[in-house]
Amino acid sequence: MTMSHAVPDNDRPPPVRAVFSAVTWKEIAYLVSNLPLAIVGFVYAVVMVSTAGGLSVTAVGIPLLACGLYLSRQLGRLDRARARGLLGVRVDEPTPIPGPKRSGGFFPWLWTSIKDPVGWRTVLYQLIRLPWGVLTFTVALTGLFVLWPVLPYLVRLMANVDRAMVRGLLSPSDDLERRIAELESDRGVVVDTAAADLRRIERDLHDGAQARLVALAMGLGLAKEKLLEDPEGAAAMVDEAHGEVKLALQELRDLARGIHPAVLTDRGLDAALSSVAARCVVPVKVVVDLPGDPAGGAARDAAGGAAGDAARGRPAEAIEGIAYFVVSELLQNVSKHAGPGARGATVEVWRAGARLMIRVSDDGQGGASPSGGSGLAGLAERLGAVDGVLVVDSPAGAGTVVTAELPWRDRDRG
Repeated sequence: MTMSHAVPDNDRPPPVRAVFSAVTWKEIAYLVSNLPLAIVGFVYAVVMVSTAGGLSVTAVGIPLLACGLYLSRQLGRLDRARARGLLGVRVDEPTPIPGPKRSGGFFPWLWTSIKDPVGWRTVLYQLIRLPWGVLTFTVALTGLFVLWPVLPYLVRLMANVDRAMVRGLLSPSDDLERRIAELESDRGVVVDTAAADLRRIERDLHDGAQARLVALAMGLGLAKEKLLEDPEGAAAMVDEAHGEVKLALQELRDLARGIHPAVLTDRGLDAALSSVAARCVVPVKVVVDLPGDPAGGAARDAAGGAAGDAARGRPAEAIEGIAYFVVSELLQNVSKHAGPGARGATVEVWRAGARLMIRVSDDGQGGASPSGGSGLAGLAERLGAVDGVLVVDSPAGAGTVVTAELPWRDRDRG
């Protein structure tokens, strides 16, 4: 009788697996397609450079070179897309060159296009890729028939070289390109913020002081007509108009204080922030420790005020104005959202190296968040437009601490 024995698990052969993974096949496809695309790119680069260079002595050569570099950018875009799809290389798209209108005219745009580093690096990539494309095409195609046991290792090695070439020659200009993109975004934030401020000022003038002045003019006109017929009635109307004048002046003062208060210009952040803190619904302690502060950074009550920073050592007017605006907005948030349990708040301003630091804290209900289109999000955008930072720490029921950073620029350098 034939006995059958079970084969131990350790003696079983490994399961059959695919020789090449999907990643390897994509890399092989990339390496094989290198040659035809490299021929097209090489021919284009040589013809473009030689033609534009030969015609550079004429008026046609320079614009032709600019257009050629623009088209080389488009070839680079295709190469980045191919590398992204087959090699998994994630390379950001370079910042596009602004058109003639945004560049200030045709000749500034022409000069910017000619010295475009992205276009020239793409041309270099097309030139050096032809010999490399011949090598990768030959090795990948012949290796499928005679070198298949070691082909995955060769393919990975050559694909890594291609990845390095794409990252090195087809990526944006590193910090410069990223900085340009950040500045373009920040410029949009500044423009939007300025437009919103202008609309707010116009609305406040129209709904406040302007309406009162119109009513005042009408009241004085009626009083003038009654001056001879009803002197007592005219006197009462003039009395009422006098009250309207006082209210209109107060509204104008409040509006001017919201834009840029005179005390900030005359006496600096210390006195200006003390004035803002005095209007908060909770007691506020203001601590300003800046170069040139005659008070030496000693804490003082908001209602007391103090002499402002001396002109020497004060931050630039623009930075000082933003710092005032930030503290004013944060103290308004304290008044509105800190809750009935809030007993006090603290405003601290100091310089740390090349940064102006601001910290506003309260012991209210917490739970503040810069997300969801809140006022804190608007403050963060405004600070980001001048290389500033806003950090919010507001756990529910444990108060709120908002820290803001601004770049320090001396007043004498603006």
